[in-house]
Formats: sequence, C-alpha cells, structure tokens
Amino acid sequence: MKQYYQMETDEVKKQVNGSLEPLTDAEIRAHQEKYGPNELQEEKKKSVAMIFLEQYKDFLVIILIVSAIISGFMGDMESAIVILIVITINAILGTVQTIKAEKSLNSLKKLSGPEAKVLRNGVVTHIPSREVTVGDIVFLEAGDLVPADGRIIDQASLKIDESALTGESIPVEKSTDVIEGETSLGDRVNMAYSGSFVTYGRGTVFVTGTGMETEVGKIASLLKTTSEKKTPLQVNLDQFGQKLSIIILIFCAFLMVINIVRGGSFGDAFLFAVALAVAAIPEALSSIVTIVLSFGTQKMAKEHAIIRKLQAVEGLGSVSVICSDKTGTLTQNKMTVEACYIPGKSMEKAHIDTDDGDVQLLMKSSVLCSDAKIVNGEEIGDPTETALVSFVSDFQMDAEKIREEHERRSEVPFDSDRKLMSTVHEMEDEVLMIVKGAVDVISGRMESIRKNGKEVKITDEDRKEIAEANQAFSRQGLRVLGFAYKKLDQVKGITEKDETDLTFLGLIAMMDPPRVESKDAVAECIRAGIKPVMITGDHKVTAAAIAKRIGILKDESEACEGAVIENLSDEELKDFVEKISVYARVSPEHKIRIVKAWQEKGNIVSMTGDGVNDAPALKQADVGVAMGITGSEVAKDAASMVLTDDNFATIVKAVENGRNVYRNIKSSIQFLLSGNFGAILAVLYASIAGLPVPFAPVHLLFINLLTDSLPAIALGLEPHRSDVMDEKPRRKDESILTKDFLVKIGTEGLSIGIMTMIGFMIGYTSEGALLGSTMAFGTLCLSRLVHGYNCKSDKPMLFHKGFFNNIYLQGAFMIGFVLITAVLTVPFLQSVFSVVTLSMSQLLTVYGLALLNLPVIQCLKAIRARLK
Repeated sequence: MKQYYQMETDEVKKQVNGSLEPLTDAEIRAHQEKYGPNELQEEKKKSVAMIFLEQYKDFLVIILIVSAIISGFMGDMESAIVILIVITINAILGTVQTIKAEKSLNSLKKLSGPEAKVLRNGVVTHIPSREVTVGDIVFLEAGDLVPADGRIIDQASLKIDESALTGESIPVEKSTDVIEGETSLGDRVNMAYSGSFVTYGRGTVFVTGTGMETEVGKIASLLKTTSEKKTPLQVNLDQFGQKLSIIILIFCAFLMVINIVRGGSFGDAFLFAVALAVAAIPEALSSIVTIVLSFGTQKMAKEHAIIRKLQAVEGLGSVSVICSDKTGTLTQNKMTVEACYIPGKSMEKAHIDTDDGDVQLLMKSSVLCSDAKIVNGEEIGDPTETALVSFVSDFQMDAEKIREEHERRSEVPFDSDRKLMSTVHEMEDEVLMIVKGAVDVISGRMESIRKNGKEVKITDEDRKEIAEANQAFSRQGLRVLGFAYKKLDQVKGITEKDETDLTFLGLIAMMDPPRVESKDAVAECIRAGIKPVMITGDHKVTAAAIAKRIGILKDESEACEGAVIENLSDEELKDFVEKISVYARVSPEHKIRIVKAWQEKGNIVSMTGDGVNDAPALKQADVGVAMGITGSEVAKDAASMVLTDDNFATIVKAVENGRNVYRNIKSSIQFLLSGNFGAILAVLYASIAGLPVPFAPVHLLFINLLTDSLPAIALGLEPHRSDVMDEKPRRKDESILTKDFLVKIGTEGLSIGIMTMIGFMIGYTSEGALLGSTMAFGTLCLSRLVHGYNCKSDKPMLFHKGFFNNIYLQGAFMIGFVLITAVLTVPFLQSVFSVVTLSMSQLLTVYGLALLNLPVIQCLKAIRARLK
C-alpha cells in the first residue's frame, strides 16, 4: 500500500475523506469520535499510597517486619515498635523524594497547549490543537507549531524545524511534489509532522494522522514495550540484602540454640536472637541510601540536573558509555558563521579583515538579502539568516542601520526550487540586485567576479577556485551560502528572469558549533574511562565534523550512517558498536539497538536526547537524560534525569557526583557492616567461651538507632572529591562485597570486637556480668562512633587536612558521645538501659579502648596502601 508521501494530494484527500471537499460539521464530529482527541495518551501515574507501599518490597525490610510481629507476640513490644518506626521512616523518605522529583519535572512543563488554524465551514478558524482531526485542512506560517501529521498540499518557501523528531538541526525545505519509493522520515519533504516548528514561509496541510497515530505518537507507544533498568547499586543491594539476611538469620538461630542448650528459656533466647538480628541486619541501609541519594539530587539540581528517578544518581556513577545527541547537547543549537571566502582569500571568523572593502560589501549584502531580526536579544527568523545578522553584529556593525541606509526596493523571495533569494538596494550611487543562495546555482549564473574592489570577467580558474573553497567548507561540515550581485540601470521591480549575468561576491560558511565546554567534558569522559558516542539524525559529514572538533571522533572510519545498522544482526552489532563513535541519520529503532548492544556487552549506558524520537532509547538506557529546554515532554517522561541547561558538560559533572555518591554509600555500608561484625564477633566469642551474653536486647536497639544510623548517614554526606574521575567505571556485575571490601570489613570488625571484649572482660572479672555488659556496651558504642572517621577514606587520613571536613560526622559523633556518656553516668537511666553507673576510671577505660581503634585501623590502612 502506498504511503501518503507517495501519493498526489487529491489522491490523499479521496482516500482519507472520500472526496475532495472539506469536511462538514457532521463529518468533523464523526472523525473526532473515530480518531479521538489530538493528544498523546499518558500512562496512569502511581498514587502516593502505591509509591509508599512499594518502599516495603525490599527483602531486608520484609525480614524485619516478620521479626517485629513475632517480637510483639512474644511480649517485647519495645523491640517491635522500634523496628516498625525505623522502616516506616525509610518508607516515608522514599515516598517524599519520589513525589518531589516528579514536582521538579512538572515545573519544566508548559501548561498551555498551542492553537491551530483550520478551515471550518469555508472560514479559517483558530481552535485548540487537541480538536484537530483527520481530514482537516491546517494553515501554517512562520512561528507555528505543527498540530498533527499531514500531507502538504500548498506551500510558499515553507521550512520546518523537525529536529525534535529527526534530530536534524537544519530546518527542512518543504515541497508538494510526490516522492517515489521508500524514504526515511527526514527526507519526506512533502509531509509535515506533529510537534515540529515552522521557521519560514507558509503552507497548507491536509491532516492524515492525529494523537497516537502521528509519528510522535508511534514513537511514544514504543515506550510501553521498553523496560526500565535497575541500577548496579539496586541490583547489588537486592542480592547483598538477601545473602546477608540469610547468613545473619542462620547465625542468630545457631546462637539461640546454644542459649537454650545451656539452660536459657526459649522466650529469652528468641528475643535476644531477634535483637541481635535487628542489630546485625543494616535495616538503616535503605534509609541511608535514600537520604544520600536525596542529597545527591539536591546537589545536582543546583548544577542544572533534575533527577526524576532517585537511583539515577548512583547509576550515573557506574556509566561506562554515554550516547549523546548532537544538536543542543554537544552543540549550541544555533547556526553561527564560522568562515567566509572572497576571491583570493579564505578566512576563519577570528581572522576576518573588516577593513577590506570586498569583505564589507559581502557582510552588508548578507544582512540586506535576509529577513531575520534580533529583537531584545531574541533571534527571529530562519536560523541561517539569524546567523548572518549575528555575524555582522559581532563586528560592531548595526544590521538595522544598514537596512535603513539601504532600503529594500524590490525582492524575489527565496524559493526551494530555484534555491535563490534576491533583493534590490541603492548603494553608493548604484542600484544593486543582491543574490543569496546555493553555491552551485549561483555558479551557473556568474558572468564576472569581484576582485580587490573591481569587477573582472570570470575565468575557468576562478570557477575552480570557488568550487574548491566550497568543497573545503563542506568537508568541515559547514553549510555554505553563495553571494553575488548585479548592477541595475535603475530601481525597478525584479523577477526570476533578472537573476542572470551575476558578479560573484563571496561565500559565507556556517554551522551549529560545539559548546565551548564540550571538548573539556569529552576529555574528562575519556580520562574517566567512559566512551562518548554521538548518535544523531543529522548528516554524517556534519556530525563527523563536530565530533572531530570535540574529541569524540579520531578517524573517519569510526563514523557511519543508520542504514549500515539495518543490515547487521544483533550479534554482529555487538561487535560493530565498539568500532563506531558517531552514528548519523539514525531512526528510533537504531538508537534502541545501539544502546542494547552496549548493554549486552556488560556496559552501563547513559543516553541523552531531546526529541520524541529519542524517548524509547532514553527508557531503554540504564540512565536516560533528557533536555529541559528543548526537550519534548515524551523525552522528559522517559528519562531518569532532565538537564535544565541542555549541556553535555552537566552530564559529566553528574557522573562525577554519581561516583562520589556511590563511594559515600559504600563507606556507609563499610561502617555498618564492620561495626555489626564487631558486635557479632563479641557475642560469638562469649557463646563459645561459655561467658554470659555481653549485651542486653535494649543495648543492641540503642546501638542500632543512634550509634549506627547517624554516623552512617553522615558518611553518606561526605564532601565530594574530584579524584573519582581518575578511576575506571566499575563493572556492571561487580558486587559491593568484593574480596578487598570483605577483608577491610573483617579486619576493622575484628579490631572493634577485640576492644569490646577487652572491655567486657575487665568489667566481668572486676564486678561480674552486669558491669562487664555495661563496659562492653559503652566500648562498642564509642568504638563505632570513632570508627566513622576510619571509614572516610581507604587511605590513612589521621593527619590529613580533610580528616575533620565533614560537619555532619562531627555532629553525629558529638550527639552519640553525649548520649552514651549520659547512659553510662546518669543513675536514673540504669534500669532503662540495663547498665550500672561507671566510675571515672571505668569510663576512661571505655573511652581509651574505643579511641584505640582509630590508630590501629589507620595503621592497617597504611599497611594496605603500602602493599598496593
């Protein structure tokens, strides 16, 4: 079946409406009922209650809920209430952050929908775009948003910016001609597509698709079949939580059996086992991760990155491949003059000689033969023409003053068929017709050439030099405009027939240039072991030129067009992607395949984009990044992160933040597990040695709530360091519990356990089990507070200036120190916490044993660092 772009306009009308006549009111209502409103359907949002309940899906949390219920039935309501409070706080934090992220995104959305001009009952009427239906006739002019897909039935110099849909930065010159054969979306010049923007001219469109049946809607529907990915931390924590919980439950069951065998009651043994499980299972971990990620989102928001999905903060830190769109992300999304040529001279912008009379005439002509304006700093008009006006302004020449001094007397507007625009002006006692357009068209109409202020007959050598200059600019990915003029005898109205016997003036070359910071950001990526990849709908030459400038492309062989991917199987593509750094003229399906190929090779992939054509790939990527300024709503909804400055450098900064967040979360885990391991070793030693249990259940709950949580959260907020970008991305399958990490936890936990049991034995041998338990409790609490400083870095930091740079850790230490000292010294707290009041010497002994962990563990770090 023929596509609409392959049909004559009358054939399209007959197929859609059954006749050539405009729709009647009854037919409009029937079509609206049949095709539905002209809007994209949104997926149903999760309710606050559903978001809250999802926080309880974690395996660790489920274990703790079961423990709380059993504790309640056994009569230990204190333990049950404490456990439930901890996990409820965690759930509230996760819910609040999710809702807050959604609100941040909503602030970026435009609330009002555009209107459309349609033919209704023989009259052009303004209606809301959602009421446009299939078969409507829509009128477009510069500045309009295209409300629906349709076949162009009439046009006058119509140009439409389709970058949101195709990724191509240059507006497309439209036509009404039939297109033969199959062609890509970006080359269907007789069609207009929903969501694109009219930059020049006017046109009439017969609507062939609305809502979800538009190209925008079809891409949006792909999102439903694309699954979101868990970040490495989510996967790690799920696996880690399950394994840890099982190990701890087995250990606690083992201790419970030992206590019962030794004559203890089942109830006491069970409650102690539950208390030990609560102390050993780092249930605060989920809360800590949520809080740390929340602080990470706030920091990133200040740096122009709004996080929609909390886990994306950490996910960014794992990224090993960044697939970036070109237009607006790596480039400025603004056409800029880069160079110009006059006979005998090719000049980059920085070296243009404005004292040269020929250069001055070229610059004046570029302004006079254009319609663009700059009003209050805002550029109005076709991007290529606004580039010309900005170019002149950069050299302190007033474009409007030039136009006032040389008023336009006549014109032949730009036409996409002849590819020329001509205007007539009086300049220095002469009447000139200035001509601007495609170089090959102007070349065929030249009779003379301007050299050093004089007109001479053009030679074959001159034509060759002009062609070579044009080719040189084109090879750099520049868009080239040719300029010529013709002297007229008098001011008169001109026609297309006058555009002959021209005098060549010069060439102006322009492009959408890279952002200033893109080159440094790409270099930072490469230093961090991240592969930057450009994926764009633009042409290969343009894409390759930009990629070379900023360091993504080293060799031309690393660039390809989407058509190459069509013929590759998924297996072949996996090998192919490693060799390619630039993909041009790609479709949405190509983008998804490229992202999947990298993922299947074990990489964490970030994908950036702004158009609806990017949305499926944004969702498929591990971390999708949408543009906040130029991005479509479909792209933003599919992404994990939205950039408010549309800048690639912001992504690299976000990667650095993500790596620091992961490092800090790992420090928190190290702190929790090494402290818990120390407590378990102490209990295990006492059980094996036949000694009384060193801790009461209330001791373990106190440790769990105060000396665990606050320092762990504080470590998660450790100041960020830039040295994380010197490391390579961690592997996708790398567990948190690496061999090196487990060794650190084991040795540090052993040190804490030894000091704790020394404190227990001193008290036990002196005055019995209660004093021993009190001193063990005090030593363990303070040891863990001190241990927070050990967990700041893998390197020894005792004499480092950054040792005391975390104000949150200072606060956590002081709060914990004051509370545990109060418990150990204030008499009325004895019965509450099952302790005896310590004398000054006993208290100093506890302080000394706890503090001794600091030099011991710092020495162990120094030894490890030396061995590495």
